[in-house]
Amino acid sequence: MAVVIGGVGSARAGDLTVILDGVAHDQGGLRVGLYDRAESFRKEDRAVAIRTAAASPGQASIGFGQVPAGRYAIMAYHDEDGDGGLDRFMGMIPTEGYALSNDPEVSGPPAFDECAFDIPAEGRAITLKLRY
Repeated sequence: MAVVIGGVGSARAGDLTVILDGVAHDQGGLRVGLYDRAESFRKEDRAVAIRTAAASPGQASIGFGQVPAGRYAIMAYHDEDGDGGLDRFMGMIPTEGYALSNDPEVSGPPAFDECAFDIPAEGRAITLKLRY
């Protein structure tokens, strides 16, 4: 079931704003993925929505517009080389800055449930700290 982002007439939807804190530099861009289920979490081609922004040192605010109330998780990263993906050492350890909702301690692939949070009908803002 796909969730409509920014759709007209959503009965219970509010604005979602993601604030990325700790952007290290202005090279590349920022990518933020919004996910609504475990099966699609961290798979950008299956995200509910992806937003991008230019990188600038410090803090960045990225809006998703109207998001239906529900349970979601976010994975964001600083695509420093601009290749459209999160670079990883040996296919596992991120080599570019990344952030997860709820900032869980992970020693492997993060799980949706560890990162999941609720978006109420009135919307919300969430701050994520990039780790490099």
